[in-house]
Amino acid sequence: MADQSKLGLRLEGLEICHGDRRLVALNHEIAPGEVLTLMGPSGVGKSTLLSAVIGTLSPEFRLLGEIFLNGQIITNLPPHQRNVGILFQETLLFPHMSVGANLAFGLACGGTRTERRERVNLALAKVGLEGFADRDPATLSGGQRARVALMRTLLAEPQALLLDEPFSGLDAALRTKIRKLVFEQARAQNLPVLLVTHDGEDAAAAGGEVITLGG
Repeated sequence: MADQSKLGLRLEGLEICHGDRRLVALNHEIAPGEVLTLMGPSGVGKSTLLSAVIGTLSPEFRLLGEIFLNGQIITNLPPHQRNVGILFQETLLFPHMSVGANLAFGLACGGTRTERRERVNLALAKVGLEGFADRDPATLSGGQRARVALMRTLLAEPQALLLDEPFSGLDAALRTKIRKLVFEQARAQNLPVLLVTHDGEDAAAAGGEVITLGG
């Protein structure tokens, strides 16, 4: 049985420096099903912190401290071994693949073609996109693309979810709907979530602790 005290995403003594300038200093734990929101203007290091957690930090930055996920140190693991999912402002769907193929890309290897198709169809049904598997991503609305991107990320079965201002490109009504969907799905999978944003409404919708950077 897993040690409950070690579950979640922990940033232990984490510092990110650029030259002699310290951009981010954070010591925090995000439990499964909880959201930590980092707020601040552009340039304070919000997205740089997410790069550190996902494993894509540029060599020009210096990283101190450790990153733990469910008790395992992932600080120096390559991105594909970290089991961390991320959603960006751009949905980044593959234009040469159908909606179903985009979702199947997130699935782990294995299973029959029928089983994989069933998982894709179930994922689409969860977000109100039944029958969309054969659609071209170019035919989707902004909200539909956002839902497909979310389910592709979740089908990869991440152990933590990072959100890099994924709602900022949506209009106000759609932003409210997609925000609600993302947080509901993340909590349903009991994922620790790290959100970076400059929008106070995002932070309020997340419902968790808020840390302001560069303040």
